[in-house]
Amino acid sequence: MMGNTIGLIALALGWRRSLLTWPAQLLSGVILVGAYASAHLSGGVGKQLLVIGVAAWGWWQWKRGKQQAQDGSIAVRFASWQERGLLLGGAVAGTLAVGGLFTLFPQLSWSPWADAYIFVGTLVAMVAQARGLVEFWFAWLLVDLVGVPLAFSSGLAFSGMVYVIYFVLVIWGMRDWWLRTRTPSALEGATA
Repeated sequence: MMGNTIGLIALALGWRRSLLTWPAQLLSGVILVGAYASAHLSGGVGKQLLVIGVAAWGWWQWKRGKQQAQDGSIAVRFASWQERGLLLGGAVAGTLAVGGLFTLFPQLSWSPWADAYIFVGTLVAMVAQARGLVEFWFAWLLVDLVGVPLAFSSGLAFSGMVYVIYFVLVIWGMRDWWLRTRTPSALEGATA
């Protein structure tokens, strides 16, 4: 419950383009590693360790400050077609690889393909967020479209409610980042 709640805070901080989103994601990951380890779910531990690694990289990306907006927050933009292709290709290849792994080792996941989709989608979203890409919100939206019904159908009502809240935050965050790409400073940064 704590890990998921901190994950919600991290998403809200990401919406605000705050550097604190990354330490919150790291803390959420650490708590979830502990939760999965105590439940003897080695697949969940492994997934969270990868999420922690991507969160550390994202923090480093934002801390470097190469993509800073005039207000000191991260500058946002839409991905190029090449970046979109890489994100989509990585999502498909990653889901196939992870889903295959989860199928070969069923002890790693209770729902191999849905779990692989959600896990890889989360990593894709975090990579796009670290790069300041609006598409990060679309990736989260696609994760939530599977995560919400899966959580409820699995009897995980708290996780399902967390995903519903994520869904609402994703819609608001997507709108905010999208509008920020339309500001004069964002357009100047895109042409520079």
